[in-house]
Amino acid sequence: MRRCAWPLLRLPARAGLVPRHGGAAAARLRPVAAASSSSSAGGDGSSRAPDTSLFVPVPLKPVGDAAEEDVGAELTRPLDKGEVLKNLNKFYKRKEIQRLGAENGLDARLFHQAFISFRKYIMESSSVSADLHIILNDICCGAGKVCLLGHVDDLFPFFLRHAKQIFPMLDCMDDLRKISDLRLPPNWYPDARAIQRKIIFHAGPTNSGKTYHAIQRFLSAKSGIYCGPLKLLAHEIFQKSNDANVPCDLVTGEERVYANEDARQAPHIACTIEMCSTNTPYEVAVIDEIQMIRDPARGWAWTRALLGLCAEEIHVCGEAAAIDLVTELMYTTGEEVEVRNYKRLTPLTVLDDALESLDNLQPGDCIVCFSKNDIYSVSRQIEARGLECAVIYGSLPPGTKLEQAKKFNDPDDPCKILVATDAIGMGLNLCIKRIIFNSIVKPTINEKGEKEIDSITTSQALQIAGRAGRYGSSFKQGEVTTMHRDDLVQLKEILSEPVRPVKAAGLHPTPEQIEMFAYHLPDATLSNLIDIFVSLSQVDGLYFVCNIDDFKFLADMIQHIPLNLRSRYVFCTAPLNRKEPFVCTTLLKFARQFSRNEPLTFDWLCRHTKWPLAAPKNIKELVHLEAVHDVFDLYLWLSYRFMDMFPDAVLVRDIQKKLDDIIQIGVCNITKLIRTSQSAAAPGTAAVVSENFPLSRTKRDTRMVLDRHDAKSTEALSIAAEVLGERRAKNLKAYRSATRQEDLKSHGRGSLANRLLREGLLTQEMLRQLESEWQDQHRNGRYGLGSKRGDQNSSKEMGKKKK
Repeated sequence: MRRCAWPLLRLPARAGLVPRHGGAAAARLRPVAAASSSSSAGGDGSSRAPDTSLFVPVPLKPVGDAAEEDVGAELTRPLDKGEVLKNLNKFYKRKEIQRLGAENGLDARLFHQAFISFRKYIMESSSVSADLHIILNDICCGAGKVCLLGHVDDLFPFFLRHAKQIFPMLDCMDDLRKISDLRLPPNWYPDARAIQRKIIFHAGPTNSGKTYHAIQRFLSAKSGIYCGPLKLLAHEIFQKSNDANVPCDLVTGEERVYANEDARQAPHIACTIEMCSTNTPYEVAVIDEIQMIRDPARGWAWTRALLGLCAEEIHVCGEAAAIDLVTELMYTTGEEVEVRNYKRLTPLTVLDDALESLDNLQPGDCIVCFSKNDIYSVSRQIEARGLECAVIYGSLPPGTKLEQAKKFNDPDDPCKILVATDAIGMGLNLCIKRIIFNSIVKPTINEKGEKEIDSITTSQALQIAGRAGRYGSSFKQGEVTTMHRDDLVQLKEILSEPVRPVKAAGLHPTPEQIEMFAYHLPDATLSNLIDIFVSLSQVDGLYFVCNIDDFKFLADMIQHIPLNLRSRYVFCTAPLNRKEPFVCTTLLKFARQFSRNEPLTFDWLCRHTKWPLAAPKNIKELVHLEAVHDVFDLYLWLSYRFMDMFPDAVLVRDIQKKLDDIIQIGVCNITKLIRTSQSAAAPGTAAVVSENFPLSRTKRDTRMVLDRHDAKSTEALSIAAEVLGERRAKNLKAYRSATRQEDLKSHGRGSLANRLLREGLLTQEMLRQLESEWQDQHRNGRYGLGSKRGDQNSSKEMGKKKK
């Protein structure tokens, strides 16, 4: 693949490229234009036009006074810059020139940018090349004369050369299109194509035994690899294998645990799916939760495993909705798929009655919420009734999740109620009798980075509801219902609908592809390289390019730090939650230290995180401890890739375990933390569900949303100053607006309404009736001025709720 080089030699002024007389200028230029356009258009009529808004011009400085002698002025005369400016503007307005520019890949946007740069270069340079000087002089001298010495069209070759200097991608569009051609992913894995693999699809709902049968084959094989979506699942298989006397290593992004004491690699490996090797041969491979191949952020990892694993048998587990796609993908590799269908092992019943009140809770109940706000609110209301509850949500460390699950599952423990987010959908074995949806709407982030509230999908509802009545638990059947009566009808509709088939598999640019792009466009930023890659990429109907917003966010954040491309790429793939300013700030500091070639030691990390840390006294401190745990995870993840620069992984892992214990203490006392947070809040903001608490984290979030309390911290201000700018304010505004909508959907949680509802003095129906009456009176003007002024905020909130 050749590198796109800028012209090093001046274009000849009188060798046929530049005509002497303007009348034939355009005609003589057409062959040149046609030759260039075949290169810039991609040479393929089916290639889509690139998104030129992504093309960032390379700055080209004008020639200063200290430059070499002005040869052109010696051969002719000094240029009259006023006349030059007039003729340049004439050149710009020529329709024929604009058409020639389009034939050479310069659409209206690029043509305008290139001309502005070209004009600025000529007007601000103390001298220009001799050939360009002579042409400009001829045009200026011949203007208005019958016998023309030159024509403005003669400037086109020089203009085009300048355009290709500031937009180097124009000169190597063919190469860029080839690099970003993603239409044949199976060819990326020659080792897998060299063997004939047997594909077995274990299809069935949650709690059907599909993964169990795949794991049995994994354990009986001479060698094998298990690929799961979560560290918890990989750890579970790691333990099961070693308990069954099958030596198995654990590989995640943060660590590698060897089964053998001498650190020899075991024949079996349990790993998170991003960490699987496509070069090592195995007898059996298990790919769990294959339906996640459609995930907009992580789907590429399942595609890579399915197409690239070198195993004689590939056991794929997941929803039946993915059967057709997997079959089609394997058809392109020449491999057949054997489908084994499984049915649920225990019955699952959708109840006819909603829970309606927390007074109706029973042992084995799990209330599923879709935000931390609801987790805090519901758990406190449960414990106010004298009941103990376990709490599980996404941002808790894995150890804390396991301890909370163990507490809930223990028949001798008084904790019989679980409050959780959809984090229980996979990765945890729980003895749940009844799943209760606190809400059936879930906050999501759309492609614009805005927060939306949408109903859960059939796939999500089945995944969560299926956790009830697990086979082998004390409950022989599962039940599912909702907290509110109105939601139950909609839940039944959702569960009765067929699961939408998985139609496409995710792809992601590889480091090698980005390196080749950077070789052609050495002055482009990493974020811009990714944008151009996606813009030019071509995929067939079976694939899509995964969301790269998180990658671009980190690329922009560390762009000003001097790093080589490989290291920069690794930092940008770090698995962090960009909603957490403290974690983002830490990554920035890691990158700075790394760029100075200064190892990040254990002492440095302790100073930065202020370790040792005490048990949390309120919710804000608990959230910060979770962020510190993520920082330790980030350190371990980087230590796996840069061992010499992050040398103290063992020490960090030790304090991370201690931090896990501290967080467990906080979670066990979560209602006490909530009460402390409320008592410290200002009057009128005592409700648990204020905006001071962040939403639960998910990997799929694709835009930065900052928490108010973190945004006030020094770290948040630092990261905002360096990275976010005006975008931070815009996203925060969208977040607050969406949070208010979510709060209104839950059940009137103003401080007074919350207390009355909790004490049973007010029902949802009564609250709605009061709202209606209040609004009628307000419209009729029956409230006095003082009352209207005092209730201004309530009026806004109730109006929004009615809408």
